[in-house]
Amino acid sequence: MLDAKTRTDRLFDLIQTLRDGRLHRAADLADAHGVTARTIWRDMDRLRQTGLAIEGERGVGYILRMPLALPQMMLTPSEMEALRAGLRIIAAGADAPLAKGARSLASKIAAITPASGDKADLFAAKAPRAARTPAFVPALRRAIRARAYVSISHIAPSGILSHSDMRPLYLDLKSTIWTLTAYCETAQAFLVLRLDRIQLVTPLREVFAREAGRELADFRALHPPR
Repeated sequence: MLDAKTRTDRLFDLIQTLRDGRLHRAADLADAHGVTARTIWRDMDRLRQTGLAIEGERGVGYILRMPLALPQMMLTPSEMEALRAGLRIIAAGADAPLAKGARSLASKIAAITPASGDKADLFAAKAPRAARTPAFVPALRRAIRARAYVSISHIAPSGILSHSDMRPLYLDLKSTIWTLTAYCETAQAFLVLRLDRIQLVTPLREVFAREAGRELADFRALHPPR
């Protein structure tokens, strides 16, 4: 039976092999590592349990669908503080999958960086309570990814409750204020809405195609960052 160190080394080598994004048969992996196909099956189960996006099955093969690692880089103190602050904000948010991902990423980074000294902290930075992710963020993020229309009820600056179908384009957080950049079909114009003024978000089934003059790039061309 292989000892723990040998198994650990083999799992690491398997990860390096799978990084090419190709389909690898268990029999071929077994021959390369001097073990049985059954051992490779168990190894793949272990790797999946760590969260790696390995697809495949016995008799077919295995493939790693997602990038595994970022290139090595050096971060400045301010860059590290920004990373810590962002992770803490997302981990406290209402988007459960992203919050889980933020906590997992924080633990990986914390394992290779100096301890903050604050055992109660997720990583190191303190996020203001007002920066907690609004409940509408997950639905809006899904709509942005799917390029799907949403119906939004929000309080206009005039204080009037407005209802519009919109193309959601971009979510942003500045200081403690979340905003949504969208193209409003009623006004035929871009709007930047504060999420704390949104009363209701209703996802619609219809998706919108790419159209010149209504894309995020068009908004940014009209409103370049200062």
